[in-house]
Amino acid sequence: MLGTCGMQQRHQEVLKKNRVSLAKQLVLKELLEHLIEKDIITIEMMETIQAKAGSFSQNVELLNLLPKRGPTAFSAFCEALRETKQQHLEEMLLNARPSLSNGIARLGQDYESSDPFPVRESCLSPKRPRQIGELMEHSLDNGDGPPCIPVKPCTPEFYHAHQRLAYKLISQPRGLALVLSNMHFSSEKDLEFRSGGDVDYTTLEMLFKHLGYRVTVLHDQTVQEMQEALQMFSQLPAHRDVDSCIVALLSHGIEGGIYGVDGKLLQLQEIFRLFDNANCPSLQNKPKMFFIQACRGGVSGTHIHLPLPCCCLYETDRGVDQRDGKERSDSPGCEESDANKEENPRLRLPTRSDMICGYASLKGTAAMRNTKRGSWYIEALTSVFAEDSQNMHVADMLVKVNRLIKQREGYAPGTEFHRCKEMSEYCSTLCKDLYLFPGYVPRN
Repeated sequence: MLGTCGMQQRHQEVLKKNRVSLAKQLVLKELLEHLIEKDIITIEMMETIQAKAGSFSQNVELLNLLPKRGPTAFSAFCEALRETKQQHLEEMLLNARPSLSNGIARLGQDYESSDPFPVRESCLSPKRPRQIGELMEHSLDNGDGPPCIPVKPCTPEFYHAHQRLAYKLISQPRGLALVLSNMHFSSEKDLEFRSGGDVDYTTLEMLFKHLGYRVTVLHDQTVQEMQEALQMFSQLPAHRDVDSCIVALLSHGIEGGIYGVDGKLLQLQEIFRLFDNANCPSLQNKPKMFFIQACRGGVSGTHIHLPLPCCCLYETDRGVDQRDGKERSDSPGCEESDANKEENPRLRLPTRSDMICGYASLKGTAAMRNTKRGSWYIEALTSVFAEDSQNMHVADMLVKVNRLIKQREGYAPGTEFHRCKEMSEYCSTLCKDLYLFPGYVPRN
């Protein structure tokens, strides 16, 4: 099993950039107690810090310790600043995050997969009254951070036995992956800090890297920034040279949309449209995986019944021309009356195909999140994919994820959410088996 990893490099850079300002302005009296409560520092560390002469030296000692305290230390530190009325320092740190263009540009860099998974970190959310009917994930149940299971490799024998009926998935990297993780929200919509969300994005980043993907993680995006990031990602020329694509969205949400940190909604259908056969020809006939960790409306265990659209509102899918591949359709489903109207017509594709999307919860229900172990769905997803992608296709793995979610229940004694449930689901337009074939490298 892999050991605990340190703070993310980008967070270390933010602390370093603002080191002098923090050393001058930090007020440690209550802050240290909050960091102990969150398991970021120990009592012995606090005593070491307090033994230094003067507030500046004490602040420097804390800043020296933080980068060594795991991947959740930065978020917990920001939360502690907010809880101790030092929001101006939190804002200074969050405003120093890397730019959108730099994040997407990282996809052009060489693929690296040496970072370990995080284990046993905590980041407790602030206690505040929850509004009735608030649409968000609920932070429930107990337990420490999950152990991380390394991805088990596929054998050459399994690949050769299953590749004929499966999508081609042998490129190096297997594909590009984009993770959008929103944790800190503006106050206008009263969307709470997604405590435990740092565990989610870190484990997904490491999982996708170990599966052979080139991964970019972007944090705390407004709706406009999310739209720009997804648009830029969908149009990357590198998609032409790889066999698949992954998009993971981690945020608060309602049915059909997810929130940006500015409290505005981005429609999921708009996201899917960016990657369809018309708008993203580089990914035509290639599998595209989406994973949505967000509420879909409603409070745990309740359902919001949405009106069904009248059938007259449905539009006929006119399809799109396939950019590459054979020029004619040999489908027996072609109407005889339409035959020979064109000479050598290009093969037509549905506007949207070869996609699979996993949702953390059902329509009208809330998603659950553990403040130490991360979201129920992401924990189950990473565990199943690490263990079973060696010999199980993605649709079957998502069925297993559903089974794990079905068996889980909340632990929040004395609240209405005690023993609450969640149920994940997925939808698919895949046309072949989607095996990830982790670790398999074809012979030249």
